[in-house]
Amino acid sequence: MSQKKKVCDYKPSLENIYFDHSASTHVCKEVLDAMMPYFYEDFGNPNSVHSYGQKAAAAVDSSRRKVADLLGVRPSEIYFTSGGTEAANWVMKGVPLTREKNEVVVSSIEHPSVLSPAKQLAQKGIKVNFLPVGKNGIVSVDSLKKVVSNKTALVSVMLANNEVGTIQPIKEMAKIAKQHNAYFYTDAVQAIGSIPVDIKDLGVDMLSLSGHKFYGPKGVGALYVRGGVRLEKLIAGGHQERTMRGGTTNVPLIIGFALALERAIKNQKENAARVKEMRDYFVKEIFAAVDHISYNGDRENRLPQNASVTFYFIEGESLLLTLDMAGIACSSGSACSSGSLEPSHVLVAMGQKPEEAHGSIRFSFGIHNSKEQIDRAVCVIKESVAKLREYSPLWHEFVRAGIDRPKRK
Repeated sequence: MSQKKKVCDYKPSLENIYFDHSASTHVCKEVLDAMMPYFYEDFGNPNSVHSYGQKAAAAVDSSRRKVADLLGVRPSEIYFTSGGTEAANWVMKGVPLTREKNEVVVSSIEHPSVLSPAKQLAQKGIKVNFLPVGKNGIVSVDSLKKVVSNKTALVSVMLANNEVGTIQPIKEMAKIAKQHNAYFYTDAVQAIGSIPVDIKDLGVDMLSLSGHKFYGPKGVGALYVRGGVRLEKLIAGGHQERTMRGGTTNVPLIIGFALALERAIKNQKENAARVKEMRDYFVKEIFAAVDHISYNGDRENRLPQNASVTFYFIEGESLLLTLDMAGIACSSGSACSSGSLEPSHVLVAMGQKPEEAHGSIRFSFGIHNSKEQIDRAVCVIKESVAKLREYSPLWHEFVRAGIDRPKRK
């Protein structure tokens, strides 16, 4: 880092820094403006027959067509949901299981919204195969070949991991699933808007996305279900979403979701280059400033915004709290697992020891982050890690023993 910037002279109260865009992004102004009329002017229920309802219904239909066009699929293949977790649960619990098709395959680094219902299926006697992952965070295609069979009803592998950002070989795995007449689902919540995604080219049967990952509103997402795929109803008791998901349609959020997706895909290349520049700058600076750290996941085959770093000999939660008090927001992993005291299942699956996984922090960058913010954050991180290690028995044991661990990975 340049000494001229004097980043250590920054006062935390002067500026708050947000490095947790994989957890959520803010709603952009254009999207917010598009949503507002449907809260108070065009507030009709789209399932009502009067003019208020029909105006709302037309707006929802237009948004569905827009989403479908952007994803290169048919409007009838798009179902609006409350987000990625709901969509994943719908798939895991909605794919019909029969005597002939009674096995499920999921990767060991899936989001909890896939792993939890998978474990519920296992408790009911359904055979669930968990695919291992390499140290680079990528699921092996060969591992799928070993467990998939004609009894497999569903294969679920996420397109891009939410913790370490690794991009999976979905196209190759979807082909293998099809050879055994198994449905293939991919959680693309982290990928949409960050990398180009061609659903038809991937060859998947189902794909989920969520608005708040690409500067849209929280509480709304979509599930692509290829025409001809059999899926049980998620919520019975209403005619919404072609009777598959009952409940009053959330018109404002759907409007915002569609516009945010349009903006994300239109600006994907430019935005990805921007956040990758920030991410790469951060990685360079943090490795120059702090010893005994590692960069988790594949160095190249990963999302442009993600930097998962393990700081050895400290607790990640302690570092998170220290950074938060300095006005710097980041994450220890998935926001959906933030209440758990367990080490990251993703990092453990990649071969890290539990005590090492506990020292991992996910930094995820957005289009408004700057190098000046990164300079300040690196300075605070360096000082914070040094202080936390002074209180760490593991650090002092390491110093006394002179363990020959590489300074950086």
